[in-house]
Amino acid sequence: MNAMHKPAVEMLDISKKFGGISALSSASFCARAGEVHALMGENGAGKSTLMKILSGAYVRDAGGVSLNGEKVDIRKPGDALKLGISIIYQEFALAPHLSVAENICIDDLGKSKGFVEWAAMRKKARAILDELGFSDIDVRQPVGSLPVAYQQAVEICKALSRKSSVLIFDEPTAVLTSHEAEKLFKILDELRRKGACIVYVSHRMDEIFRICDRATVLKDGKTVGTLDLADITERGLIEMMIGRELSDLFPARNKQIGEVLLKVENLCAGRLVRDVSFEVRAGEVLGFCGLVGAGRTETMRAIFGADKKTSGTIRLDGQEIHNQTPREAIVNGIGLLPEDRKHQGVLLEMSIRVNGALRPDSPYTGNMGWISSARETQGIEYLRQQLAVKTHSIEQLVGDLSGGNQQKVALMKWVDARCRVLILDEPTRGVDVGAKTEIYRVINDLAEQGVAIIMVSSEMIEIIGMCDRVLVMREGAVAGELAGERIKEQEMICLAMGVEHHE
Repeated sequence: MNAMHKPAVEMLDISKKFGGISALSSASFCARAGEVHALMGENGAGKSTLMKILSGAYVRDAGGVSLNGEKVDIRKPGDALKLGISIIYQEFALAPHLSVAENICIDDLGKSKGFVEWAAMRKKARAILDELGFSDIDVRQPVGSLPVAYQQAVEICKALSRKSSVLIFDEPTAVLTSHEAEKLFKILDELRRKGACIVYVSHRMDEIFRICDRATVLKDGKTVGTLDLADITERGLIEMMIGRELSDLFPARNKQIGEVLLKVENLCAGRLVRDVSFEVRAGEVLGFCGLVGAGRTETMRAIFGADKKTSGTIRLDGQEIHNQTPREAIVNGIGLLPEDRKHQGVLLEMSIRVNGALRPDSPYTGNMGWISSARETQGIEYLRQQLAVKTHSIEQLVGDLSGGNQQKVALMKWVDARCRVLILDEPTRGVDVGAKTEIYRVINDLAEQGVAIIMVSSEMIEIIGMCDRVLVMREGAVAGELAGERIKEQEMICLAMGVEHHE
């Protein structure tokens, strides 16, 4: 039994910086053989960075790594694979045109000069698949033609063919249906029984409590603690993750909710927006939540004219509007802070000044298209102070700022745009806790000025702390609406996953 409790993986005092921003600061992590160990924390807590150091994708700046009590030096992915560490990402690292057998035994392909023992390779792949209970997968079939859950099984088998004893799963169920997830949980049980050390990175509470033995919580790049999941509740775990009572993170708002500003009826667009109807009032913060791929971003893009809607009506102040393009949406008084700030929210090669004034009806442009630079400098500097953007000058390039400050610059152009409706898609993704509270303050200020705010977020805590009402989306449609006391993590997860919920 003692061998079971010796750490299979031990990471001590790991630090890592990216361009002056500390992603990990003396973080520690320790997992045993024969357990499924959850690694938890908010977005930006350092979970991915820690696992990328363990799997060789990043090199640590400081600290030490040991496997089964022996110190190791992991500098590249090849080092980790040789030591028996495999990471299975959401986006699988498979070659879609090659067969299942070739993918599982990909390391064997280059071993013998120009000669491949196909029969032996197929036999090896078949044995590993059968052992995991996937006797229905044909080893000759191209991987690209398999359903997602089977592709994941192939990815796991590839790790096992490499004799991996440490398997890291990064959000493994994000791309699976609940039926497929069940199959994954069976595999994890089997691997645990065989003595593998499984690190499970996920923010889905129900899964964590169901299949993991222990959890380590990270916050702001530091380890908060490790504990048996039998000894803590969901709420306790969340408060460990955010490091405070839920109420301290969110500034108070002087709520004054007015008339309906935006009314969307039977909106359809593409595959992921199916008959969506809702309304949002002046001064209200309306949340949209749901699992990845539920259609939240696509709904917002259709309203903003970035994607074409196929049917449905959009009314502002009771008048029907047609946003064929984002420019028309902006003229109609609707703004959108996109989810992908680096590609759609800011121009990284341009200054804060240029980004802050970047919209069709910029207040700094005269009739002839001339820019009044004195007025612009004054206006952008005022916005910079209002949003607390940390920089030495508004001439600094946005690409040189931290993620949180980039996000504030992306928000800047909307703060004085006099929007009637502002859509915020994942407004605090990858932003540290301090910057989050500042962004929440700006959102509250805009709502107090009578702007109708629509907030799309994957962080349940944020939705609970900020929103007056919440719409939960599932598979392109609205699965339900929650308001007031009913805005709870449990209710949202059940609606998002299509599970009946009884208190």
